[in-house]
Amino acid sequence: MAKFDDMDQNGKVLAYYMWIDGSGQFLRGKTRTIDQAEVTNVDDLPEWNFDGSSTEQATGDNSDVYIKPVKIFKDPFRGGNNILVMCECRCPDGSPHPTNRRAECNKLMEMQECKEQKPWFGIEQEYTLFDANGKHPLNWPENGFPRPQGPYYCGVGANNVNGRCLVEAHYKACLYAGVKIAGSNAEVMPSQWEYQVGPCEGIEMGDHLWVSRYILYRMAEEFGISVSIDPKPIPGWNGAGCHTNISTLAMRQPGGMKHIILAIKQMGDKHDEHIQEYDPTHGQDNARRLTGLHETASIHVFNYGVADRGASIRIPQQCEKDRCGYFEDRRPASNCDPYAVTGRIVKTICLGI
Repeated sequence: MAKFDDMDQNGKVLAYYMWIDGSGQFLRGKTRTIDQAEVTNVDDLPEWNFDGSSTEQATGDNSDVYIKPVKIFKDPFRGGNNILVMCECRCPDGSPHPTNRRAECNKLMEMQECKEQKPWFGIEQEYTLFDANGKHPLNWPENGFPRPQGPYYCGVGANNVNGRCLVEAHYKACLYAGVKIAGSNAEVMPSQWEYQVGPCEGIEMGDHLWVSRYILYRMAEEFGISVSIDPKPIPGWNGAGCHTNISTLAMRQPGGMKHIILAIKQMGDKHDEHIQEYDPTHGQDNARRLTGLHETASIHVFNYGVADRGASIRIPQQCEKDRCGYFEDRRPASNCDPYAVTGRIVKTICLGI
């Protein structure tokens, strides 16, 4: 493909429109030509549509689902002025499609009571690398298992980490695109990795995480690797989460610990409602992961603690010392919809719903 990269596009932009399909956890996308040399305002982009009967979002006899552009990022694969476009799914009458969790989340984030509290989020996206057909963890033995968990977390060396080439390429591509990626590391299970996105305020969290996922899947194509965000891809080994770090303005200011504790207690009162929103199967996926083992709390229990990775919610040690900062909700699954997660959180701690 390299020989085509520098071809003149005759003053036109290639816009890759992406949307969340009916599964609530996977992306679809397609490209259209924009007849201008540069696009900097999302409002300059036209709405489009797709065949929802092929994405679990419509029936064949009424298949058109509309996509409305909501956020632009630079395209790290095509370069130049080409763009990635995050979209919302809409019904033909313009109303949000039933699978569109972004519209509801944005409505919550735009409420004055919520905006005044300036909710910040940082999400830790864990994922597992498999071979190209998605059947076998990358570089695991053909028969049996690798050495037990221990040397892999933040590991170095070919005997401890797999797929670093993809991880590094993904990191740089996110920076190029304008995604607020903040870091990455190898995880506890071999061939499992994590990257962090944030801090992001309000609706921005969902937009940036979804686009980072697209870049990860698309970059994996270049390396012939398959990416899984299943919360428990290998029974008996650590699962994968989307640990969500949360703060409001009051929590970040001196003396904010009392607001952190209050928010945690509010979330404890709504534990079941949160679990329903923390994976796309309303808790069924997370039930395989949140067992009380492998650095998780049981899905049936809510608890919190300082520096406790076996709790539902962890207060970082530094925040305990500073008496302000943020806290980490460890319950969201790796395949969660960040719009659903952040929306549920602000309903509980900002709006009291």
